Amino acid sequence: MKAVTLRANWKPREGYVLGRRDVEGRRTYLGSQIWHSPKVEVVEKDVPKIGPTEVLIEVKACGICGSDVHMAQTDEEGYMLYPGLTALPVTLGHEFAGVVVEAGELAFNKRTNRPFEVGEPVCAEEMLWCGSCQPCADGYPNHCERLEEIGFTCDGGFAQYLKIDAKYCWSLEPLRGVYSEDDIFLAGSLVEPTCVAYNAVIERGGGIRPGDNVVIIGGGPIGLAAVAILKRAGAACVILSEPSASRARLGLPLGATHIINPLKETVWERVLEITKGMGAKLYLEASGLPHLVYPDIEKAIWEGRQLNSVVVVVARSDAKMPVFGEVYQVRRASLVGSQGHSGHGNFPRAISAMATGTDMTAMITKRISLEEVPENLKLLQTDKEEGKITVLPWRGN
Repeated sequence: MKAVTLRANWKPREGYVLGRRDVEGRRTYLGSQIWHSPKVEVVEKDVPKIGPTEVLIEVKACGICGSDVHMAQTDEEGYMLYPGLTALPVTLGHEFAGVVVEAGELAFNKRTNRPFEVGEPVCAEEMLWCGSCQPCADGYPNHCERLEEIGFTCDGGFAQYLKIDAKYCWSLEPLRGVYSEDDIFLAGSLVEPTCVAYNAVIERGGGIRPGDNVVIIGGGPIGLAAVAILKRAGAACVILSEPSASRARLGLPLGATHIINPLKETVWERVLEITKGMGAKLYLEASGLPHLVYPDIEKAIWEGRQLNSVVVVVARSDAKMPVFGEVYQVRRASLVGSQGHSGHGNFPRAISAMATGTDMTAMITKRISLEEVPENLKLLQTDKEEGKITVLPWRGN
């Protein structure tokens, strides 16, 4: 089968000391400090063999995530930009949906409480939690101490087939009758990024009350998903700050009520103008440019009348945040981090929302084959006009 793999050289930066969970030559929790000269290529691989609790999935759709782009992108010294957990070489891709073509005898479907059947449409979690460490036992699988990640440490969805333990799979049957047969898988490939946004704004950010105002900084897929989630949750003003006109326009059908171009307008002033001096209850940082956006967020909190604002950090970045503690103390504001998507029923809730009117497929702007992945990963390093580019592994050049 065809698969898109990433390789890189193990070359720790001068002065970097491996952590206790790093594995020399293979695995690190800080990819941007280790991996040098990443290279993406389309290769031939064997179809995976499954175990008794696993399913084999024929991939029908897999979205390109910003992390895929950053894993293939380098800084001026040739090091990978992505700062997170990585083990190379690996098949990329983690926002996938497909159909079960083989299931182990102990591969149970949570929807039916019976073994998966061939033909079941599914998506899956990207974070493979162990279920037995302290964070997992406490209900925080996103912070598993033995974490593995599809497309980061084990082979992912930029391939014709992949295997995964059934406990991470979620049925897409609720989408039947709502989407066409092909669109079920397009929608299914957006469940994972939607759950990242859901975890950020609802679980970590604490959610909102109907009538609250919200600000989303960054109109990539996570930011756009947050727009849809917060509008459905009852936000009055859903303000999206995004410099790309084409990406900003994608926010309108998803629920954005106001668009700010940060290259042409002062964000904090426009936020206070739109909200008539109140500011927002929730600010989502989804741009990955903390040094540029935090001064505006803090100014809006400081000058606005809204107390108890929550700032949620969801974008990954090596850059440090310029945070002024006085703002958070005086205005009773909170700053919280958000990682991942699992737990708290996020996946079934996202699928249910999609089945009842929240159509995320509006953010898909381009569909490509596996052979076109390398060139599009390169394109996305500089071109910020596309929304979500989705890979259709069954499509040939």
